[in-house]
Amino acid sequence: MKITMRQYLFAVLLLFPLVVTATTNYFPARGSWERTTPQAASMDAAKLATAVALAKQKAITEPKDLAQAITDSFSPREPDFRILGPTKAREGSAGLIIRKGYIVAEWGDLERVDMTFSAVKSYLSTLMALALRDGLVNDIHAPVSNWVRDGKFSSQHNRNISWHHLMNQTSDWQGSLWGVPDWADRPEGTDRSLWPQRELHEPGSYFKYNDVRINLAAFSLLQVWRQPLPEVLRREVMDPIGASTTWRWHGYENSWVTLDGQKMQSVSGGGHFGGGLFISTLDHARMGLLFLRNGNWKGRQIVPTTWIDAMRQATPARPDYGYMWWLNTDQKRIPKAPASAFWAAGFGGNYIYIDQENDLLVILRWVPALEEVVEAVMTAIDD
Repeated sequence: MKITMRQYLFAVLLLFPLVVTATTNYFPARGSWERTTPQAASMDAAKLATAVALAKQKAITEPKDLAQAITDSFSPREPDFRILGPTKAREGSAGLIIRKGYIVAEWGDLERVDMTFSAVKSYLSTLMALALRDGLVNDIHAPVSNWVRDGKFSSQHNRNISWHHLMNQTSDWQGSLWGVPDWADRPEGTDRSLWPQRELHEPGSYFKYNDVRINLAAFSLLQVWRQPLPEVLRREVMDPIGASTTWRWHGYENSWVTLDGQKMQSVSGGGHFGGGLFISTLDHARMGLLFLRNGNWKGRQIVPTTWIDAMRQATPARPDYGYMWWLNTDQKRIPKAPASAFWAAGFGGNYIYIDQENDLLVILRWVPALEEVVEAVMTAIDD
């Protein structure tokens, strides 16, 4: 029987589908994500299995009651600590290892929606990128007081704070937001009487991981966009990259504001006081792939490349931190990973790890061992 060239090529694709597809610039369609073998992705199967086993071993999913876990973590030190937003029980661990765009290893329930804590900060900074892209903010070094005029940036100290300072957590903003004063979030020193009279630092000179100020960044961006930030994220990012409709971004019971006659909730930039982004592992992976591909999705430049470069610039006051993304500066955090690697990180071991040099994406849920797992995955790369 005579075989046509078309039939021959079809037969070859049936025999070697993974070898062909694993070398293409693949983007998953909505509702699906193709798998490939470690071999097709130039990875050692045995070493990859060892990395997955390590991730499972390092997982921590107790206590399941995250409201209790949050309270236990922060209330002993933070005065008048209370949960202000919703929480959700954590279940089993989950994770993905993606190479060249394809899933090469997975475990757990990838569609389960979980709290993600401070990993949402990287989503929040993305909305800053889009505000710059669309001209809603003309300069990241401009004072935030040019856009937020309700008094939050009117003091002599606060009026010098720029968007740049909010994005890299060096603003040292002074004030209270949603009933929580800035000094009550991870207070420094042992003398509680001195906390409200803390030393003020010039914006840009001092890094402080502080969720009150992150929530301030979210509130400030709400003033810029003039619409709920979850709606902006869905329209501008999550829908274009084919994410599901199961994710939710929450604020607090007392973080409602009225803008232009519309009642809106100002969302939180983490789960410190509850709330934040509740999202599945697969949807996290789509966000990760967007940044792995330098902000581009199927030829559409969603996040400007100028932002991808800017967000990875080391903050002088904290060299392993950029615009709400953690950096592997000088390979200090993960010695076996490239210095260019970066990741989103949240309480309890929620990570989106991005390594463009190796075309590698690692998503971890409830695995507080990023360094160990990534280094194990790195040993599995053959090329």
